[in-house]
Amino acid sequence: MIYLITGGERSGKSSYAENLAKQLSHKPMYVATARKWDAEFQTRIDRHQNDRDKSWINIEKEKYLSEINFSGKVAVVDCVTLWLTNFFVDTKNDISLCLEQAKAEIDAIANQENSVIIIVTNEIGMGLHADTIAGRQFTELQGWMNQYIAQKANIVVLMVSGIPVKIKS
Repeated sequence: MIYLITGGERSGKSSYAENLAKQLSHKPMYVATARKWDAEFQTRIDRHQNDRDKSWINIEKEKYLSEINFSGKVAVVDCVTLWLTNFFVDTKNDISLCLEQAKAEIDAIANQENSVIIIVTNEIGMGLHADTIAGRQFTELQGWMNQYIAQKANIVVLMVSGIPVKIKS
């Protein structure tokens, strides 16, 4: 079972995903995809970690989600945008290679049995228009990846101002 939770920045995606995971499991897994870029980002990571209680199994995985055993577990993967950024930077903005690698990882985790994977992503294409070529390329990459995951997902929820709107079930 795959859930995709999508929406704009600060729309309540992560909170919704975490609450859903806690409803489905007494020991959910949290997979953080962020790369620690600088001290400010470390502060953000620390805040998110402190928000979760001791019932969570915490895993940090920048790229290779397929290395995680999701079988029999309820997991939140947060978030696709930071995860794709790691591919984008490491491939020096090669969109085709990013899509190929990221799709392979999604396919691998989608095939794990008896798992519930709640994937959090951003709708960055609904925001301001990027003013750089790399920014526009990444926005397109994010959009294509969101579409790919949404096709695989059993349930897709769009968060709008903290309100979940089910758009696929």
